Amino acid sequence: MSTNKSTAPVLFSDLQLSASTLKGLNECNYRELTEIQRRTIGCALQGHDIVAAAKTGSGKTLAFLVPIIEHLYNEKWEKNHGLRALIIAPVRELAQQIYDVIGKVAKYHDVSIGLIIGGKGLGRERKNIDRCNILIGTPGRILQHMDETFIFNCVNTKYVVLDEADRCLDMGFKQQMDSIIENLPAERQTLLFSATQTKSVEDLARLSLKKNAKYISVHEHATFATPDGLQQLYMICNLGDKLSLLWSFIRRHQKHKIVVFFSTCQQVKFVYEAFRQMKPRLTMSLLALYGTLHQERRLKIYAEFGRKQHAVMFATDIASRGLDFSNVTWIVQMDCPEDVQTYIHRAGRSARMNKGGESLLVLLPSELKMVEKLQSNNIPIKQSKVNHKELQPIQKQLEAWIGKYPNHKECAQRALKTYVKSVFYMKDKSIFDFKALDTDSFARSLGLSETPRVRALERREKNEAKKEKSKNKDGESSDEDVKKIDINHKNEISTCKYTRIYALYMSSGVSSLSSCHTCQVKRDTRSSTFDIKSALSKKLVFNLKLILY
Repeated sequence: MSTNKSTAPVLFSDLQLSASTLKGLNECNYRELTEIQRRTIGCALQGHDIVAAAKTGSGKTLAFLVPIIEHLYNEKWEKNHGLRALIIAPVRELAQQIYDVIGKVAKYHDVSIGLIIGGKGLGRERKNIDRCNILIGTPGRILQHMDETFIFNCVNTKYVVLDEADRCLDMGFKQQMDSIIENLPAERQTLLFSATQTKSVEDLARLSLKKNAKYISVHEHATFATPDGLQQLYMICNLGDKLSLLWSFIRRHQKHKIVVFFSTCQQVKFVYEAFRQMKPRLTMSLLALYGTLHQERRLKIYAEFGRKQHAVMFATDIASRGLDFSNVTWIVQMDCPEDVQTYIHRAGRSARMNKGGESLLVLLPSELKMVEKLQSNNIPIKQSKVNHKELQPIQKQLEAWIGKYPNHKECAQRALKTYVKSVFYMKDKSIFDFKALDTDSFARSLGLSETPRVRALERREKNEAKKEKSKNKDGESSDEDVKKIDINHKNEISTCKYTRIYALYMSSGVSSLSSCHTCQVKRDTRSSTFDIKSALSKKLVFNLKLILY
């Protein structure tokens, strides 16, 4: 589609859409096209594969729903014709949101729309799945039906959408997505949408995109990677002061709608329960959204928060992707996000559709390098210093609460343990250093009199220390033990694709060369290259003294 300002469409009515689609859009007050809609809908209607990226809250959902509805209308696709379009979302709430939107926009079309997500009755989904023309679901549930529901047929599926595509294609969903893609027809149109789109050649190759695929990045040359109306701040706070800071913040913003992000479910559960027992001092609703809740409860909380004018929702990252909460004024990230992309998605729950909003990131002193990463990725974030005079300590109230209700002590202990583990398992060690965590002060801030042990990490540290000690001991003579030799034994290793050979000299002389068992050694080391020195440090036991790479 041309992007010339004189000819580019401005309204949905400027596009050649059916009267039924325009009627549904008008009833939902969707009239003006956003930039992502203006640049993608026409290309999608022409049949191009699309890889599109745009800032959070820019209208990506309609950018792929409108072409799908129009395709089925133009093909005169009827309810008994089977599944024509498959829309995949990484989390249940996002799938539910897409289902709700398409139900309104396609209200005047004769198409059947289905939703399949975990946590709901599998039997009920099976009864209706063969009558769906458009199906929205999460990767795990879709794959479960592909494996277990014999009437689930994708033979006629022509349109496939991945919303929050970078999340769908990452390692967490890799196996599921690979299996789903294998079950889809090779001849199809694929649409990928996200705020932080994947650029991995490997990821895109897995989807077998057409040669004429369109790569559209609406805000590629924008000054900032986050919405223009989003004011972004960060604070440096000690671990033991975090809860007092959050309580003080909420007390000062009771006429706002706030989403507070934590790293783990246990933290969300504890803070929600703790702040609830102090709620008489608050005039706003408190809600909690996390992965281990029953699905019906999750959807109820999601809908309730959407209706509220003033509320606080404590959440894990299941609420960070694509969910469109109306009029959220503040995003508070109490734990440092895993990476820049996670920050963008979290902060993007506010300042949606050209509205204003504010974001606060709370960092430990050891996590300050995250600010450099954000700023280097065109995120305008400024420091706001903690005013310790305005902090309202809540440690004594929590101690009294835990003393009165001992079952909450376990909840506090789990919150601490899961947080420490989450920091330990973060990939970027230049930012996340679990040894720098002041767990004693953190435990006291949760109302605990003693700091619980995190045994899993203690065991891991001991094992690593043993390995390091063993490596240093074995490495003393390993350099002298490695000798390169020239041989002509290709016949004896004809089953192996490797041709460069190293032999280990022993005190009795060079070990004999015989049949090759070294492919197994290669798998054990999980590396495409291999040498004797690394083998010795790993204490591998060999049937033969022959190593290949």
